[in-house]
Amino acid sequence: MPLLESPFAQLDLIRQPEQQNEPLQAFDAADEYLLAHLAGQQPAASTRVLVLNDSFGALAASLAGKVEVTSSSDSFLALQALGKNLVRNGLPFDAVPTVPASEPWDGFFDRVLIKVPKTLALLEEQLIRLQGHLAPGAQVIAAAMVKHLPRAAGDLLERYIGPVMASLAVKKARLLIATPETKAPAVSPYPTRYWLDEPRIELRNHANVFCREGLDIGTRAFLPHLPQNLGTARVADLGCGNGVLAIASALHNPEAHYTLVDESYMAVQSAAENWRAALGERDVTLRAADGLAGQPAQSLDVVLCNPPFHQLQVVGDFLAWRMFQQAREALVVGGALYIVGNRHLGYHSKLARLFRGVEQVAATPKFVILKARK
Repeated sequence: MPLLESPFAQLDLIRQPEQQNEPLQAFDAADEYLLAHLAGQQPAASTRVLVLNDSFGALAASLAGKVEVTSSSDSFLALQALGKNLVRNGLPFDAVPTVPASEPWDGFFDRVLIKVPKTLALLEEQLIRLQGHLAPGAQVIAAAMVKHLPRAAGDLLERYIGPVMASLAVKKARLLIATPETKAPAVSPYPTRYWLDEPRIELRNHANVFCREGLDIGTRAFLPHLPQNLGTARVADLGCGNGVLAIASALHNPEAHYTLVDESYMAVQSAAENWRAALGERDVTLRAADGLAGQPAQSLDVVLCNPPFHQLQVVGDFLAWRMFQQAREALVVGGALYIVGNRHLGYHSKLARLFRGVEQVAATPKFVILKARK
């Protein structure tokens, strides 16, 4: 894999989660452009820099020890990648302070470097939160590959920060440079809310939650076919999103214990708020994590999962396959993984390679619900 070379550092970087023969690199031309632009400003060592949405730590690791850098992301995997890449390049795992997207930032920043996220609602929420965190003379610089840079990103920067200048494209990457001006305080439209008919619950969704405006059709197909009569089973909602699968299941299984896991901090925040609203102080485990990577082996009886089919802009079944492997490891012998998936993804044959029995629980014209028994 090529090294990331910038005026600040030369780094050997890896993506997360790691896979053998990784075909993709852990940085892009937008990272290089941002770093070159900042270097051209010759920032002092005391310059406070906030980095947002740094996919695998390329920006923050490059700036570590050169300026006072803080990295904030909604991705557990992104912050894990930053720590691992710091170590990989001879720095301590915690050399850069990190702030999950569910938590507030501290103090004022002279420069804010933003990788434009796939979900523009997350960008909007971040720009609103920047109010009260920009030092005098601050600059907000957003970057993306041109093919992933919608016009709306510049509109949001102008609305919440100030006048925007678009750079020339370099290696198919572009910068949007915003100069802060005094704005009336903005009220965030997030979290959004919607009601579910069955069970009758309200769901709150922070800005980066999948399908935050309404229930996604895969989950809608899954809900009527959740396992029944679970008794005191230990159940995990893997990739929990706003927690709807676990909450719907828990309402019908009052003695079961639930663990809700997602790699998005905002998803876990949403799930926690929704669990409390629907189930009060009932015991639950919630965590942002790399799926079930930290779950003890043979510690679960049931896993519920609506697996993702992309990571950032990359579409594929790598993450789903990894979640199936994690579920198998965490389940007791005789335990079961229940999933919903698009018919065309062929999950039945993939699960059959890991589990001793796979059956179709239900199907719609677009989705299948499968049960895989260990």
